[in-house]
Amino acid sequence: MSVTRRGVVKGGAAGALSIALAGSLEGIFQTSAGADTGEAYGYGPLIPDPKGVLDLPKGFSYKVMSVEGDPISKGVVVPGHHDGMATFPARGQGHPGHGRGHGRGHTLLVRNHEQSNNGTPTVGPRELTYDPAATGGTTTLEVDRDGDLVSQYVSLAGTAVNCAGGRTPWGSWLTCEETEGFSGETKSHGWVFEVDPHGRRTEPVPLTALGRFAHEAVAVDPHTNVAYLTEDASRPFGLFFRFRPRAHRGGYHSYLAGGTLEALKVPGVPDLSLVTEPGTRLPARWVDVPDPLAKRTSIRKQFEDDRITRSQKLEGAWWGHGKAYFVASFSSTDDGAAGDHAGQVWTYDPRRNEVELQLIFKPGGRFDGPDNITLSPYGGGVILAEDGDGEQYLVGTTRKDRPFAMARNALNGSEFTGVTFSPDGRILFFNRQSDPGATFAVKGPWHRLRG
Repeated sequence: MSVTRRGVVKGGAAGALSIALAGSLEGIFQTSAGADTGEAYGYGPLIPDPKGVLDLPKGFSYKVMSVEGDPISKGVVVPGHHDGMATFPARGQGHPGHGRGHGRGHTLLVRNHEQSNNGTPTVGPRELTYDPAATGGTTTLEVDRDGDLVSQYVSLAGTAVNCAGGRTPWGSWLTCEETEGFSGETKSHGWVFEVDPHGRRTEPVPLTALGRFAHEAVAVDPHTNVAYLTEDASRPFGLFFRFRPRAHRGGYHSYLAGGTLEALKVPGVPDLSLVTEPGTRLPARWVDVPDPLAKRTSIRKQFEDDRITRSQKLEGAWWGHGKAYFVASFSSTDDGAAGDHAGQVWTYDPRRNEVELQLIFKPGGRFDGPDNITLSPYGGGVILAEDGDGEQYLVGTTRKDRPFAMARNALNGSEFTGVTFSPDGRILFFNRQSDPGATFAVKGPWHRLRG
């Protein structure tokens, strides 16, 4: 089919909008003021929380759980810097250390902790610790049907700056290190690790074939088990990767069998910030990474700029609708980028081998800095967790790509992270990253989506 190349210049029609979404000028925000002015779409205006914690639309309620510093077991507390997260149905027996099985209809959450050398460290048992000098890792929470915390434990430790990640088709969590190393490490870092939500198979072993770089998130195609990965890096900017596994069947640690790591090239587009009009579709090409282990040179520095396509602040990723969604939080010419924007959402369609710009934020608009992303089971839109300037929102879109504010951090300026629905779609889980880190469970009339 023909490939559109509209908007592949700085400026253009999209630059006049606070936010524009693919295929519809109705995607412009109807209000530019704060959360108390109302929403034209979505679930209506956000209601100020009398507790000053979380503003939500009418009919929605929240519970707070697993706050940084809460006790887990003797000498172990909930680590800090809550970040990427995914949910899994709790089936069968529980973690061996619990001595009991999971409850019927319960949900397991595996949650990252983006710890480096600050905040409350992740402390785990020796058999789950990769590098004793590193303070990041994951915790696993069991939550009942009402959104109440049943139990929690440290499920991986000794990793560093566990930012985002992604769930696999075989029911595990890939947790990603957003670092290429740090002072004091006793093992190499910049890897992806795999966590079994049920806690029986987890081993602190890096999946080195997925490359060593400042990982953000990963989305896995359930039909091919191909993984798509984002990189948040600068000087030069990061890349969007594809990993084609050698193993035909997916399963826990199947990526240890190796595969091919490739970087995205969009012909004629050296920087994704040059694309400004939603709906622009462009052909994708894939270039082999010379040295995925980055033994001597960082992966992003192994390419001349004319061989690949870069982007500033590549962040969240999610699989849905037969595509890999991925996010660029912002782009600034002051930082050396080719164009300015306050956020982009892209998709990669493996059947057409095309990337498409789905959504773009204008600098200075109401919302900015999209980061973690998930697809909503209601209306077919997305929900984005902000990591921008000023007030922090969860931003949703309807089936017709109309945007709305879903929640607002009423406590402080900490970003939202880890946005994900329960397996049955009844509860939306997400985190406030810091001051202190906390996990929210939100319930409400999800089917009453406007627009």
